[in-house]
Amino acid sequence: MANEGFYQEFEVFSKRTDTSPMQYQFSLLAPNHELALVMAQENFMRREPVSDIWVVKSSEIRKMSPEEKQSLKRLDNKDYRNTKGYGYLRKKWRQYEQTMLDEKEILSWGGVKKGEQE
Repeated sequence: MANEGFYQEFEVFSKRTDTSPMQYQFSLLAPNHELALVMAQENFMRREPVSDIWVVKSSEIRKMSPEEKQSLKRLDNKDYRNTKGYGYLRKKWRQYEQTMLDEKEILSWGGVKKGEQE
């Protein structure tokens, strides 16, 4: 009979290709890191291609406390970074295009009318 605590819980993450993101896959029980990695490799060899596997002891994964999560909130004065509110530009551009100057009007600014020579 195994002693309680002999097996440790590990979390397994993998990447399908070198450029794909790391994804969580599953948990497993193993006596140490080395056997946990072997068990994870055996699991993937039967299922799907994989380019990298990470095995992490569950007890070593730390999540943020509620107080620490407060630091992730955005500051209120950063609205200028959001692109919402620019929907009116398409309408303004259309209006601008409709009022674009033609050749006759541009030549009239110089005091020379089209067809006249100095």
